[in-house]
Parts: sequence; structure tokens; C-alpha cells
Amino acid sequence: MARQFSDVMIGSIELFCLAAELESFTGAAAQAGLTPAAVSRAIGRLEERLQVRLFVRNTRKVRLTDGGRAYFAQCKQALDQLLEAERELTGRQAAPAGVVRISVPTTLGHHGLLRLLPGFRKQYPQVRIDVQLSNRNIDFTAEGFDLAVRARAQPDSGLVARKLMDAPLVVVAAPEYLAHAGTPAALEDLARHECIQFVLPSTGQRVPWAFRQGGQDLDVITDGSYTCSEDLLGVATLARAGAGLVQTYRFIVEDDLRSGALVELLTPFAGRSRPFSLIYPGNRHMPLKVRVFIEYVLEALGDR
Repeated sequence: MARQFSDVMIGSIELFCLAAELESFTGAAAQAGLTPAAVSRAIGRLEERLQVRLFVRNTRKVRLTDGGRAYFAQCKQALDQLLEAERELTGRQAAPAGVVRISVPTTLGHHGLLRLLPGFRKQYPQVRIDVQLSNRNIDFTAEGFDLAVRARAQPDSGLVARKLMDAPLVVVAAPEYLAHAGTPAALEDLARHECIQFVLPSTGQRVPWAFRQGGQDLDVITDGSYTCSEDLLGVATLARAGAGLVQTYRFIVEDDLRSGALVELLTPFAGRSRPFSLIYPGNRHMPLKVRVFIEYVLEALGDR
């Protein structure tokens, strides 16, 4: 097999990945023990070879171009695989190190996963965590993510889904709203109430409310004057302000229910839940840093 990369070019790829992770030539230079000019020359060699601009530069910060992001995702995966192969061959069990990049919905981010991260880093101090709080579907390869947490089924057959938890659903409202609108006792009463709506970003459709009646699952279409999209935390904020009834995950409103800021309703029709899963590409070699992160999160959230 003919050589495709010189030692200098391999070093340039490593410096490129370091600069991409830190978003700084200066930071990459300091970590690699080089000058910023040396890092800039290394990036220039790569751009000349590829005939593609990898970074947009300004005086304070650099950021990847679209082509740079796609190249970084592939280079990062290749370097991780080389490092892991070396560890497996030599039998060295080095501590997990590097960046784990994960996309998490705002709901489970604020009310679950973010709280776990300090404990994880105490156990694995050489691993850094890059969290994107987002409810949109991501492209793992193009955007360089290692993991995502998502609710509902994942249609892409190339992805692996590890179930984290079943999140119970509850209907709640503020005492202020119930004082003037009354308390619903049956599902039919929902038609006479303000039911705060959430629109799924993936479909643009309002989410039906999920109940269990007589041992059967039942989805109910509700209506109301308030509609939220993108961030599910918004419907809980509206409910706290007395805007109406809302169905949401129990873990979002647990503190409100304990304090009395919100009241749980229609409990005879409760019992439905939705799953949250860890999602990652199934055709990649998994670096040690990602494996230990998955194990840690599954253990911490898996009993909810």
C-alpha cells in the first residue's frame, strides 16, 4: 500500500482537530507546545492539499466552515480509532480523555443530564463535555456529535438507541387558573378549558394528550389559545403563569407540584409515558471516553 500521508501531514491533521475543538489557533498552539504561526502553517498545508477553506478567521476567534465541520468529524473519528487501536494492542488502559459532544433536548438537559456532568468529570477529569441543548434532529457525521438524547422512536436504521427512561406524563395547572375556570374531572371537560399546545418541530403538528382509560391507551386532541414550539419548557412556564392546563413530563414539574405552584389533574386517567433514549451511530468504532459516558448516564438515569 502506497503512503498517502507524510508524517508532517498527519501532524497537521492532529493540529487541525485540536484547533477545531478549542476554536483557537493560539489555544491549540499552547496545548501542543508550538507557536500560533506554526499551527496556522499546518492548517494552511491542509487547506492547500484539500483545496478547501477549513476555518473562517478573525482577530479573536476561528470557526469551522461547513466543509471544515464535515472534515473535522471524519478526522476526529479516525484519530480516535487509531488511539483506541494502539491502546488495545499494547494493553495500556489509559484514562478516558478528550471531548464528548452530545445533543440533549432542553427538557432532560435542564431537569436531568446537566446535573450529572460534574459528577462524571470528578470520575473522569480528562474528559471534557460539549453539550448542545436542542430539540432538533442532528447529523452526527456532518456536525461531529458523538451522542444524542431524544424522545420517541428514531427512524434512522443506522443509529443505535439505548433506552434511558420512561418519562411519566401529567396534566397540571396553576391554582390561580383553577380558581376561575374550575377543575376538570373527566376527559370530556378538557373541551371547556384552555389547553396549552405544543407543536412538534419534526412534524409541525400539535401533540395529542395521552391518557389511559379502562386499561386502554387513549389520545385526545385538545385546543387552546396558546401554542408553543421548539422548547417544551415553555408550556410549563405558561401553566405556572395561570394560562391554562398543560400535559408535560412529571420530571419538569416535580418541584412545582411539591410547592403547590401547580396542581396535578385527571389522575384517574394517568399512566402514560414516553421513552428517552441515548442515540449514537451504530457503524462507528466507539472511543473509550464515549463508552464510559454512556455507562455513567445509563446508570444514573436508568432507574427513573
